[in-house]
Amino acid sequence: MSVGLDVGTTTTQLILSRLTVENKGGAFSVPEMVIEGRELLYQSPVIFTPLVSNDRVDGEQIARWVAEQYALAGVLKSQVDTGAVIITGETSRKENAREVLSALSGFAGDFVVATAGPDLESVLSAKGAGATEFSEKTGLSVLHMDIGGGTSNLSFIQNGKIVRTGCLNVGGRLVKLDENGAISYISPVISPLCDLKIGEIPTDVQLSQITDMLAQALETAANLRPETPFFDAFTTKEAANPWSPVKADVISFSGGVADCIETAHGKNAFGDLGVLLGKAIQTSALCKGQYRLGEHTIRATVIGAGCHSAQLSGSTVFLSGVELPKQNLPVVQLPMPITPEAVANAYLGQDSDAVVLAFPGEQSPSYASVQDLAKTLVAGSGDRDLYICLQADMAKALGQAIFLLAPGKKCLCIDRVILTPESYLDLGAPIGPALPVVVKTLILSQ
Repeated sequence: MSVGLDVGTTTTQLILSRLTVENKGGAFSVPEMVIEGRELLYQSPVIFTPLVSNDRVDGEQIARWVAEQYALAGVLKSQVDTGAVIITGETSRKENAREVLSALSGFAGDFVVATAGPDLESVLSAKGAGATEFSEKTGLSVLHMDIGGGTSNLSFIQNGKIVRTGCLNVGGRLVKLDENGAISYISPVISPLCDLKIGEIPTDVQLSQITDMLAQALETAANLRPETPFFDAFTTKEAANPWSPVKADVISFSGGVADCIETAHGKNAFGDLGVLLGKAIQTSALCKGQYRLGEHTIRATVIGAGCHSAQLSGSTVFLSGVELPKQNLPVVQLPMPITPEAVANAYLGQDSDAVVLAFPGEQSPSYASVQDLAKTLVAGSGDRDLYICLQADMAKALGQAIFLLAPGKKCLCIDRVILTPESYLDLGAPIGPALPVVVKTLILSQ
């Protein structure tokens, strides 16, 4: 059982799903555990994200609403095994974002991600909208844009694989309007680029100037126009890497604004720029070539969180003295070749000894090379625990070698997982011989 909860700039929503794990390995081979089936069990209504003020999320109201959704779905917190609780877009910049995450993470099982940050959101929205599956089936490259209230999360996909992510501060709720059409909020992202003031009623021309500017930033991201002078102003600084323009065969859309690209709504239907931005995108170069709306538009991120946040490690893992689940383990990439000094330096500046040492490993390693690597890791880690994540399929052999050298050391070795710099790792209790893992970011900006 998996939960997905997305607290976004504009809306909050929840889903519950059932994931089915299957062993793809043969009867006489090493097990290969994969998540084969994803079934949506419950979808909540989409509600506006409740705010105490423009700077604070109403965490108590969200918590009550989540409890109500669990009751309506007939699901207990103890039944949930995995999933993700994420704060996205401008909501991750609210003053109390961290305390809201902490409170909401208690509404699921022991192994649920509580996270924020544009890179993970880009991955989840692309998967939830079906953009990765579309690319895999067609062989076409896809630039997926999940356009929400405060941000647009970007993913460049080739042959079904997400090869790059990024984020722009482009969304429909950068300006809010009250029921009379007067401005009630202007995001700090947009205020330096316009002359609008809170309390005034803007003209259609003034609003169109802003939405045209936002659409042009998206065109630049898709390499469909020369870089505009204000492109850098819309680049999200919390993303791991600044987005550089890239051209794809197909542009894919999801998010609340995607619902406004082809569907007619009243100009001020949602009290923001969403409808006008959707129409600006429709008439821009973004929709002049091949484009698609995601299978799920406004629900793409929450479906990604509930159905696609977890993956499985390789089946030849090693565990000694480590209790699961583990959450928020910081990842340190070890430089090659690995030395005891590099291992020791990986722990510097960390709050605890629970640091994941990530490196590629070696395909078909010899016995001697496994022993040498184990000696290096034991020597460099000293009295600290060892959490090791490899890409190559050698975790069990390496873990056993470490155990023989240091039987009392707590050690975990997993493989067939690719970790990115400055990411964090969550590890769940075993499913068969494999471990469920989630690679995530933990970015909260004041």
